[in-house]
Order: sequence, then structure tokens, then C-alpha cells
Amino acid sequence: MDDIQAFIRRLPKAELHLHLEGTISPATLVELSQRHDATPITLPEAETLYHFTDFTGFLFAFKAVCERLVTAEDYELAAWRMAQHLAKQGVVHAEVYISVGVIYHWRNPDPDCFDPIFAGLERSRLQAERELGLTLYWILDAVRHFPLDEAEKVFRKAAQLRPNSPSVIGIGLGGDERRRGSEPFRDMYARAKEAGLRLTNHAGETTGPEAIWEALNIGSERLGHVLSAVEDQSLLQELKTRSVGLELNPTSNVRTGVCPSFAVHPLRRYFDVGLLVTLNSDDPAFFGSDLANEYLLAHTEQGFTRDELRNLAANSFRASFLPASIKNSWLSKIDQT
Repeated sequence: MDDIQAFIRRLPKAELHLHLEGTISPATLVELSQRHDATPITLPEAETLYHFTDFTGFLFAFKAVCERLVTAEDYELAAWRMAQHLAKQGVVHAEVYISVGVIYHWRNPDPDCFDPIFAGLERSRLQAERELGLTLYWILDAVRHFPLDEAEKVFRKAAQLRPNSPSVIGIGLGGDERRRGSEPFRDMYARAKEAGLRLTNHAGETTGPEAIWEALNIGSERLGHVLSAVEDQSLLQELKTRSVGLELNPTSNVRTGVCPSFAVHPLRRYFDVGLLVTLNSDDPAFFGSDLANEYLLAHTEQGFTRDELRNLAANSFRASFLPASIKNSWLSKIDQT
């Protein structure tokens, strides 16, 4: 076991579906609470928040964390600790979701309130590149079940930042699919594309394959979760034909109750039929499994060989939004691992 873990650690990897807020450990949450709460929560109380059995419970815990991310310094701290943990796993590049929709909805509706927060994120990004050799891109994430005008503000802010901040690579759409699909966001996605932003979307996590079709049909380039695609053979073929990057999150799906176990997750089937699948941790602090552990579980629970793990790592760069020259450089290093 130690040997395969060392191999996974050496393997250059990118993580493409990672929420900054979901990387905050209970200990860091206590630290943030001490900064902002009149009566700070204790570590046992924080740890209790992270125990849930369904998707609704997860959303409640996620909200509790976001409520204690207040200042630019809070975000800078969270981003730096995230970067340190990524580097320890052999992750060399990550494309990280920032829940800007949550900031606007719960804290401050002024679009410009994100600017100092973004400056804090950028300080940690530059430090990570300088000290850890880790590159980071930011994906500004809207919340689909909040009012549509709030999503508009997120997308506009991303378009505003993009020309002078190439680290703002794209937009995302998270939240509760059961309450709103993708079609209402068609025009926003079109405008984001015109602004040079890449288009991601959570789809088929708590809904059927029709939600994945809907996400594809509004122009989404890369899809998160896509758990229910396994139910629709024509959809699997379409995903393969288009070479759509799939951001799979097996442990996340198990912990939120939408998949019974890692062993039965469709990761293996998607991989075997030639889809562009990538492994990701989603919210590692909440789900108790980081990216290195997802690779280990792919090996122990679904029989992925070392060569297949190399292919998963290679897919993580192929599906990334990195320039082609950088992708090719990492692909050649994977071949030598």
C-alpha cells in the first residue's frame, strides 16, 4: 500500500473540481470563528458540522463555513492552506471554484465587494506559484437556486476581471439542481463565452440525465459530477463524441447520499468507454478524502492499475484550461513517472 501511495504522490496531477470553501478544515473554521463570532465555536462543534448524511445536510454545513469567511484575509488564509495541502499530494495545478454567488447573497449585494477578496486570493495564488510550484486558476461560481439577477452579477464580475486577471479562467454554476436547471442561464453562458471565459457546470449530481443534456445544450464545456449519465447510452456517446471533460467526485457522491459506494460509482464504466474522466475531491474537508485518496480508492475499490492512474492524471491536464504547451509538458512528465 505504501508503494502505491508513493506512486500517487509522485504522479503530477491537476484538480479541476475543488471548492475553496470546501477545503476549510474544522480547525481553520474554529480559527475563523474566533475572528468573527461573539461566542466562537469549539473544535468538537465544528467537527459535528462536518457530519451529514445527505445533500441538504451538506449545503447546511457549507453555509456555516461561508458565513465565517468575511474578510480578504480570511480568503487569503483559506487559499494558502488549500495550496499547501494540494502541493503535499503532488497536485501541480488546480482550477478552483470560488462561491461568489454566496458572497453576494449572504453578505453584500454590491458586486465590487468581491474585489478586495479577489486581491487576497491573488496574494495566495502568487505565493503558491512562487513557493510551491503550484499554479491556480479561479472559476467564479454562481448559485443556480438563488435569484437569477445574482447569477448575472457573478458572471459580469468574472467578465470584468478576466482582461487584467488571466487567473480568472471561467464561470461555474453550482447549487441545488433540483430547484433550477441550466436553461435559464443560456444567455449568461453565451455572454461569458464572448468575454473569453470558459464554461463549467454542475450537472446530474442530484438529477437525471436530462439535466446533463440541458447543461450541454447551453454550451457547457466541462461538467461536474455527471453521475446520472450512466442511465442514458446516447448521452454517454455524445459526451465521448464531444470529448467533454467530466469532473467526477466519487467520495463526494457517496457522502451526500447520491451514490451507495465508491465501488459502484460509474467512474470505471465512464473510463472504460473512453470518456474524458477526471478524479476530483470537490469539498475534501467535508468529505474526508483529498485527491490523492481518490486515486488510491480508484486503485483499491475499482482496480485501476498504475497505467490507468497515469491516464486519469493525463486526463486531468487534457481537460484543464491550461495552454496546450503547458499541458504537453505535464503529459510528458506523467509518462516518465
